[in-house]
Amino acid sequence: MNVQELKLLRPDLAFIADWIQPQAHVLDVGCGDGVMLDYLQTAKECTGYGIEIADDKVLECAKRGINVIQQDMENGLSIFAEHAFDTVLCLSSLQMMKHVEPLLRDIARVGNEAIVSFPNFGYWPHRTALLRGKMPVSKSLPFEWYDTPNVRCATIYDFADLADDVGLEVMECVALHEGKQIHWLPNLRGSLAVFRLRKKSA
Repeated sequence: MNVQELKLLRPDLAFIADWIQPQAHVLDVGCGDGVMLDYLQTAKECTGYGIEIADDKVLECAKRGINVIQQDMENGLSIFAEHAFDTVLCLSSLQMMKHVEPLLRDIARVGNEAIVSFPNFGYWPHRTALLRGKMPVSKSLPFEWYDTPNVRCATIYDFADLADDVGLEVMECVALHEGKQIHWLPNLRGSLAVFRLRKKSA
């Protein structure tokens, strides 16, 4: 897979991939169909693993030649040693977790850096829906309230506070919409939040 194919398929992943160094050892937590690891392996000569629980997604990963471990992310990352990876990815998965704080700590433990993305609940159509008395449904939050896999809703500011609370340094934070960075009023105009993190130095 090349960068143009990734941009067409997932423009947000194409943006995030620029933050990952060539030949990095990567863990993708909640890797889905493995498209990000597929790109990183072929275009940037990265190595690593994906973690995914859904049977159909695990099969897709296998078809792409991705090393995938079928495991519930809620069980943590105890199978990996400290600093086992250069970069740990958790992309559009964190909002589905019941226990966000322990997972963040684990991600920081096993990786030198982490990149986390999630739908920004502060995005203006979400706010407008709430003002109308309705739960938001959008491209980044495509489910109705009664069938959504998302159990956590956060804004950019909320996550920045949590990162600080669990001892993580925010190296970079951007808001994206359809893969493009939003510079003006990012918490209002960005549909996806992306954070680059590492453990705070003692």
